[in-house]
Formats: sequence, C-alpha cells, structure tokens
Amino acid sequence: MGPVRVRGEGGSRGSAKNIRRRNNIPERKVNPGELMIEVKNLSKSFTDRPVLEDLSFTVNAGETLGIIGPSGCGKSTILKLLCGLIQPDGGEIAVHSKELGLVFQWSALLNSFTVRENLALALRGRRLKRSDEEKIIIDKLKLVGLADYLYSFPAQLSGGQQKRTSFARAVANDPKIILYDEPTTGLDPVMSTVIEDYMIDMAKQFNPASIVVTHQFSTWRRTADRIILLHAGRIQWQGTAEEATTTDNPYMKQFAHATREGPMLASDMGL
Repeated sequence: MGPVRVRGEGGSRGSAKNIRRRNNIPERKVNPGELMIEVKNLSKSFTDRPVLEDLSFTVNAGETLGIIGPSGCGKSTILKLLCGLIQPDGGEIAVHSKELGLVFQWSALLNSFTVRENLALALRGRRLKRSDEEKIIIDKLKLVGLADYLYSFPAQLSGGQQKRTSFARAVANDPKIILYDEPTTGLDPVMSTVIEDYMIDMAKQFNPASIVVTHQFSTWRRTADRIILLHAGRIQWQGTAEEATTTDNPYMKQFAHATREGPMLASDMGL
C-alpha cells in the first residue's frame, strides 16, 4: 500500500467583516472553483475486509459532490476519513481548509443544551465577544427559520427542526467545506424537500465545497452537481446529476431506477 498523507490548512472567521475585525480573526477568501478536497488512491479495510479501494476524486469551492450507493458501501467511511476520525490504509487525502462543517445523520444535538447553547459550542474556540456570538447564532437560526427557538431544548423540537438546528450549527463558522451524512434519512417526503431546499440555499449563500452522502433519490438529484456511485468499495460510475438518470452504465441505471435486475444485487448475493 502507498504512503498515507493527510494535509490541512486554514483558520477561523466570523460571519461578518466587522465581527472579524473586532475579534482579530483572519479571513482567507476562497475563489469559486478553487480546489478544496483532493483524494488520491484511497483505501480502507476493517478486519481485513476491504471497504474502499483505490478511490480518487476532487471537490472545488462552490461545488456539491454527491456520493451515492447502497447501504454499507463505504459512503460514510469517506466522511470519517476526511474529518480525521479514522485513518486510511493507503492513498492521500488533502483537505485545503480546517474551516469545516459537518451535518450528522441524526442531528447529534446535546439534549441538555438549548438550541442557542448547541450553536455556541461550535463557536467556543473563537473567543468572541458575547454580543458578536449572539449575532452569529441568531443569524444562522434565521437562515433555517428557527430564530424563535433560541431557548428550546432538542426534545421540544420536531425531527425536521432538530435537523435544521444541526444545519445552523454546521455553518456557524461560515465553513469553506460542508459534509452532509445522510441529511434526509428518516424524514417524510415533504420535510426532505425542506431540508434539500436549505442545502441548496446554503450552497448559494456560502459557496462551500460540499459533499452529500445519501442513497435518497431526490436528495442527490436536487442538491448535487456531480455524482459518484460506489459499490464494492470502488467508483462504478461518475458524472452529473442529469446524466445519472439517462446513462446506460448498468450500476447507475439499476440504482437510479431502483430495479432488482443488475450487477449490484447479484454481487451482494454472491450470484
């Protein structure tokens, strides 16, 4: 296996120029199209079972990459590798900013903390003035339509509201990279559309490099600019969201049209 290198750079910044100036927070501007994530020949195994093999892709600022595939194909493992929660067995990962926001699959809010306190945790390392911290928190909650829930606890929120709170927390620091782990799992179709709309709005407002891991058709179809389809630890197809529904690639065709006939089910069953 090849060498493992994980690189990163970047600092922190506020949500507005005056806040950055008051708190002496440096800003590094990112140009649309700038390379933010680069993965080369990535591999990972668990107990000698290969999960990812020879994976390579890039994500630029202002772009959303959808990573799709059946359950257990290694989608979430990629996010854990990008965040440094686990280490790869081989290959290279270059993440060109430490200003990263992560939207967890199940919101991951602290139940004993209010909505305000959950967002404040994301800002703790910034040592902001109280008034500046409050402004950022309220601005982010307004973004997801939850400004009136500042002092509510997670148990007092619906599932969709909890998810939106996790979105607000993820972008509290105006991240240059946003990672979404199954953002619409467990939500009804209407609330899934609401969450997808927020993802689209965030992409337009913050211009981040984004990765959305999902197997939900509407989520990757509406939010992703490019798609990579994983199966058996490898990329079986890649292209635009538009191309994904018209390609003759047997893997992508089977996944997009949700049919039993195709190489994925056959290989999973050992046929």
